[in-house]
Amino acid sequence: MRKLVIIPTYNEKENVAAMIDKVLSLEGNFNMLFVDDGSPDGTADIIRAKQKDAPERINLICRSGKLGLGTAYIAGFRWALDAGYDLIFEMDCDFSHNPDDLLRLTARLENDADVAIGSRYVKGVNVVNWPLSRLLMSYFASKYVKIVTGMPVCDATAGFVGYRAEVLRKIDLSGVQMVGYGFQIEMKYTAWKHGFRIAEESIIFVDRFAGTSKMSSGIFGEAFFGVLKLPFRKIK
Repeated sequence: MRKLVIIPTYNEKENVAAMIDKVLSLEGNFNMLFVDDGSPDGTADIIRAKQKDAPERINLICRSGKLGLGTAYIAGFRWALDAGYDLIFEMDCDFSHNPDDLLRLTARLENDADVAIGSRYVKGVNVVNWPLSRLLMSYFASKYVKIVTGMPVCDATAGFVGYRAEVLRKIDLSGVQMVGYGFQIEMKYTAWKHGFRIAEESIIFVDRFAGTSKMSSGIFGEAFFGVLKLPFRKIK
């Protein structure tokens, strides 16, 4: 199966070269697609330099500005489907998601899942270096999603996810409404409502050591109120 890892970037010059080296070194022949939102720190230039060593495995979409996490992934999903990939992953560039765990998510997709989630909360709480306030916000956000939607997922806001291509073909990507971290919830919920198999694989999430977090109160607010609307929406 052809596998693609999609990574949105904005000001990730401290991490991007090392991330490329790590993912390309993994067994399984993972290719990469970066969606860069006009990083002023030169992130895209670093990616282009790395492309010279592996042009067939490293791909880049450059956008003019910060257009939102959700729109970056949707652009990546469409590119991946057009290119004929079978397994499509999303993850962060800052090593908070361990690239080695791509192998375990792949195994789930190849065996018993249509959507495989790298879950921080399916076996207790596996988060390192987060302040308590952010940890509580994240943990109870997933509890809130579970109560409101009934979706049997412990880590609804997880951003380390693998999809079988047929899931993304089934979902009306143009109808996805949330663009911040609520996008992660909406995608999982839509896949679940379509009857796809969702599996959670326990991971250890380590807060970034370099670069700056993109979380904001506006992003959290969008997710909080957007979840309330999900059970009343017609799923396409």
